[in-house]
Amino acid sequence: MAEGGDELKLLGSWSSPYVTRAKLALAVKGLSYENVDEDVHNKSGLLLASNPVHKKIPVLIHNGVPVCESMIIVQYIDEAFAGTGPPILPADPHERAVARFWAAYVDDKLVSQWTNSSRGKAGEGRSAEAMKEMVVAVEALEGALRECSKGKGFFGGDGVGLVDIALGSMHSWLMAIEAMSGAKVFDPARTPLLAAWMERFGALDAARAVLPDVGRVVELAKIRHGQAAAASTSSNNKQE
Repeated sequence: MAEGGDELKLLGSWSSPYVTRAKLALAVKGLSYENVDEDVHNKSGLLLASNPVHKKIPVLIHNGVPVCESMIIVQYIDEAFAGTGPPILPADPHERAVARFWAAYVDDKLVSQWTNSSRGKAGEGRSAEAMKEMVVAVEALEGALRECSKGKGFFGGDGVGLVDIALGSMHSWLMAIEAMSGAKVFDPARTPLLAAWMERFGALDAARAVLPDVGRVVELAKIRHGQAAAASTSSNNKQE
């Protein structure tokens, strides 16, 4: 039960960065909620009824009314609980538009690539191309952090904002990529601001409370890559 008697229920899965976004927003606001783990291969009637269009997680149910899509959920939490906890979006309309732009950029250029890579969906040629695209995107994001932070610690300035939550939801997966590859996604030599941000974000109480365990993420990534490799081998054998 959230402050003021509001009932909040989050339908999700522990490993999903999209679900983590909603959890981060709730943690930043200091809101309590019921966490409901969904089996994405055997979706509950509640999930199907709450998100009949996409039938995907996360779904936030506020006093019985569902809200879908991770970034919409984050902004809804900020607006619905404007008087609770720190703001996630800036008050200035232009700064708010800039934050939304970079949050969308994170989704379009980074999160989708990392998600596909973690699930083994990209072939070798596509993976190499995706890595080149990601390098360009990360460099652009370094500039965005310099602009949005105004010399402070986060994209939101002194505190966590919309872009911090969008990117921070991938924190455990980024750490898992580093653990598996031995290479830093945010290289201190090339993107020092993002490298420092990565450590700063991971140390936040709100982040520590909801981010998935990195070791568990590594194991899941290995399983997914193994499944993708087995499926690829089976497909090749059938074509021979």
